[in-house]
Amino acid sequence: MIVAEVPVLQTPISPPMFRFEWAWLGALVLLLMLPSRSSAQATAITDVTVIDAVNGLRSSQTVIFQGDQITAVQPVGQEFSANQVISGSGKFLIPGLWDFHVHLSYDDRLTQAMPGLFLSWGITSVRDTGGLINKIVPIVEAMRAEDAVAPRVFFAGPLLDGNDVVYDGNGRPEIGISVPTPEQARATVRELANLGVNFIKVYEMTSPEVFAALVETARALDLPIDSHVPLSMRASEAGPFVDSIEHLRNIEMDCAGNSAELLSKRLELLQNPDGIPGAELRSLLHNLQRLPAVANYDQSVCDRTIAALADTMMVPTLRLNSITAAPPYLKEDWDDALARVPDAVQQEWSAQVATSRAAGGGATPFAEWSLFLTRRMHEAGVPIGAGTDTPINISIPGYSLHSELEMLVRAGLSPLEALGAATLKPAEYFSLDAILGSIEVGKRADMVLLDANPLDDIRNTKRISLVISKGQPVN
Repeated sequence: MIVAEVPVLQTPISPPMFRFEWAWLGALVLLLMLPSRSSAQATAITDVTVIDAVNGLRSSQTVIFQGDQITAVQPVGQEFSANQVISGSGKFLIPGLWDFHVHLSYDDRLTQAMPGLFLSWGITSVRDTGGLINKIVPIVEAMRAEDAVAPRVFFAGPLLDGNDVVYDGNGRPEIGISVPTPEQARATVRELANLGVNFIKVYEMTSPEVFAALVETARALDLPIDSHVPLSMRASEAGPFVDSIEHLRNIEMDCAGNSAELLSKRLELLQNPDGIPGAELRSLLHNLQRLPAVANYDQSVCDRTIAALADTMMVPTLRLNSITAAPPYLKEDWDDALARVPDAVQQEWSAQVATSRAAGGGATPFAEWSLFLTRRMHEAGVPIGAGTDTPINISIPGYSLHSELEMLVRAGLSPLEALGAATLKPAEYFSLDAILGSIEVGKRADMVLLDANPLDDIRNTKRISLVISKGQPVN
C-alpha cells in the first residue's frame, strides 16, 4: 500500500471568487464592453415583467438600455425617452444566460457555428473550460472582435494534467497537456496568465504536489481555479482550494465509508508502472471505484465532505451526468434543435441517438446519484453553477443549457435559483456581478425576452421572443 504525503496548502480562499487586480479588471471590462457612444440609440422595453436572482420578480416595468448599458429600470407610468420601443406586454425579461462549461475547440465541425447557436438560445456568455492555447486564442479573439456577433467569452487554455494526460489526442480531442512537476506547474500558469487566460483548469491525473503549485501560482496571479478533483486526492482536501468543481467528479469516492482505503488504492494504481495511457488509466480507476463508492455511501462521511466544499462552486452538468434519467432526444423540440447544427454533426448524433433508443433502459445508479448529491449540496448551501460540457455527448450548443436548467430544478433548485445558477453565480465567479448577472441600472445590456414565465415552468426559458447581446438585438 502506498501512502502519499499531501502537501500543506495555504488557508483556503473564502469566499472562493478571486479578486482581479485592478489592471486586470479594467482590461476585462474593456473586452466585455462595446464602445459606449453618446449617439447610441436608447431602446425601451415597456410593460414587461423583469425576473432576476437579485431582485426576484418585478412586474409592470420599463427597462431602457443605450448601447451596452442598462440606463433605467422603472415602473410603468414614469416618463422616459427612447428612440425605439419594444412592447413587453405579457412577456418576461431575464438576464442573458451563461453556459458555464463549454469546449469551443472540441469539435472543429461545430466551432464556427457555436457562437450563433448560443445566442439563438439566449446564451450571452460562455466559459470555455479546456482547449489548447494555439486553438482557443484565435477563437476567443474572433468572438471578442468589435463587430462579432457572439457571446462574451472567458477561457482557461488547456486542461492541466499530470504525467499521464487524459485528453492527449489519442482517440479523443487533444485539449490537455502534461504538467508533471511543481516547477513546470508554476511556469505554465505564469505563461497562461501572460497569454490572457481568465482562469485555469486543473485535471484529474495531477499529483498533490503539482496541485499545490498550481494553486499557489494561480492565487498569486489572481486567477480563479477550476478543477476536477484529482484522483490522487480526496475532494475534501482539494475542494477548498479551488473555485469550482466540474461534474461532481470523484466526489463520490470521498462520500464512501471506505474513502481512505479507496484513496490508497488509487495512489497505488496511479504509479502506473506499465505506462497505461492516461485515458485508459482514468477509466480503470473510475470503473473500479465510482459505482462501488456510490453503493458504499456514508452520510456522516459525505456530510464532512460537503462541509469542506461549502465555498466551492459546483457545476454538476446534470444534463451529462444524469442523461439517462432525461434523454434529450425524447423531448418534443429535440429534432428542431438538432436541425440547427451542421449536417455532419447532425448525422453522427442521429446515429448515436438511434443506438441509444434501440438499447432502451432508464436512469442509471450514477444518474440518480448525481441528482441526489446535487440536492444535498444545494440544501447545504453549496453554490451551484449551470454548465453543460457542450458539445460532448450530443450536447447541442445553447439548447443543452435549457436541459441543464430543467435538471437543476429536478435536483431541488427552485426555478429562480436555477436561473441564478445560469446568470448571477457565473458573474460572481469572475467578480463581475457589479456589471453582469441581473437587470439593474449600470449593468451590461445582456437580456432575454420570453413569452412565458420561467418561474411557473423552467422550460419556458426556451420560449424566446428576443435576445439582446451587448445592447444589440439578435435575430
